[in-house]
Amino acid sequence: MSASALFSLLIVYFGVLLWVARRTARGATSQSFFIGNRRSHWLLVAVGMVGTTLSGVTFISVPGMVGRDGFGYLQVMLGYVAGYLLVAGVLLPLYYRLQLTSIYHYLALRLGQGAYLSGASFFMISRTLSGSARLYLVVNILQLTLLDAMGLPFWLTAAVILAMMLLYTYQGGVKTLIWTDTLQTVGMLLALAGCMVWLLGQLDLDVAASWRAMDAGGLTRVINHDVDSPGYFWKQWLAGVFIVLAMTGMDQEIMQKNISVPTLRDAQKNMLLLTVVLSGVLLLFLFLGGLLSLYAPTVGLNASGDKLFPAVVMQHMPVALQLLFFLGLVSALFPSADGAMTALTASFCLDILGWQRRTDLSEAQQLRQRHWVHLGFCALFLALVLLFRWLDNASMIGLILKLTSYTYGPILGLFAFGLLTRRVVRAGAQRLVPLVALAGPVLCYLLELNQQQLFGSYRLGLELLIVNGLLVFAGLLMISRAPRDGQHTMAVL
Repeated sequence: MSASALFSLLIVYFGVLLWVARRTARGATSQSFFIGNRRSHWLLVAVGMVGTTLSGVTFISVPGMVGRDGFGYLQVMLGYVAGYLLVAGVLLPLYYRLQLTSIYHYLALRLGQGAYLSGASFFMISRTLSGSARLYLVVNILQLTLLDAMGLPFWLTAAVILAMMLLYTYQGGVKTLIWTDTLQTVGMLLALAGCMVWLLGQLDLDVAASWRAMDAGGLTRVINHDVDSPGYFWKQWLAGVFIVLAMTGMDQEIMQKNISVPTLRDAQKNMLLLTVVLSGVLLLFLFLGGLLSLYAPTVGLNASGDKLFPAVVMQHMPVALQLLFFLGLVSALFPSADGAMTALTASFCLDILGWQRRTDLSEAQQLRQRHWVHLGFCALFLALVLLFRWLDNASMIGLILKLTSYTYGPILGLFAFGLLTRRVVRAGAQRLVPLVALAGPVLCYLLELNQQQLFGSYRLGLELLIVNGLLVFAGLLMISRAPRDGQHTMAVL
């Protein structure tokens, strides 16, 4: 595949996104940018959220892990299903009843300003790090694979891609992203389907025969019975539940699209359809991983893990499929960056600048402030992408992505405390709430650092998110009290 062909594909791809943005952003206001005027169609939201929920890491890593872990990722997927049902049945009704634009405003209503700012701040830290790190991954792949051959410097590639994202999200925000995410989901699924069909043809197998071959090779194993292992079934299942609760149900980026749907019933239909479609797509990614693991030995390919899928594509697939692969990769990665920038702009304006509490800003003033904030986050993303490039350390990206998962623990603990108890933070302890929220991830880091001395052969895995939330929950218990007789608190579960 030539660099010029890829460059042409990217230009056409962005051209379509810009055309969609121009059509959808007409007459856009701040409410359009934040929640699409609550007029988004639930079916479009559900399809588009598949691309937002997945990422380029999923696109590359899930197929790559099959050779090592089999279909063990299904353990987490089963937890995802339970988590999505809880989001649809518990959190969405709460957000619609309170008519929230920023979901973290619930924390202000329930626990006070300290909890509100803590939740919003941890969200912004997490999305800034994860969104820019994932963007770095795709820019780096494009640069190393083809754009270096064109003589384009990395900084220019990153700047152009961010500028294009800025152009199609600048005005319409969520109103535009509902449509662009749908297009990007379709691009990702086309790449997935095309690669699977080609591999089946090369292996001369149908679906049933390929499944039997995977089973014979031990690739279809699912359940891990080793209690000490991070891959133990109940650890993975519980982690899946809480990952969805925290990283979907308590995440402004994901929820601002859900609450852009006119009614609670439609939002719940969206969430249920997303559960079905996402589960099906992840199963296809696992099946693709099995096919890749069967194919690699037949051509003497030694690549494994994250390197397996790109190696098969670039060394053995025809040019048309290589282009489709890059379309799918970009389609999987970009929603995690463009959606993150939009959600960060919304959260900063609503939660930090206090638009939730102010009535003195005209639409023109809001527009001007919002544009500057959006430009600021775009510049921050560029700076972080260039920093990752300068560090040039793949493990650094893994570390950043792991650290960002720590930031959802405090959010989980804050929401859980508000929903599961009637206790209120003591009047003199409001200033301690941010310290409690910060203590959760700090203590988790210390636990992970000393887990061999503390737990012997037991290894912490994805359940660290739950531990993080429990620590914050316990800290809030310590600085709270039961409501006095007659004192009103918001309804809890």
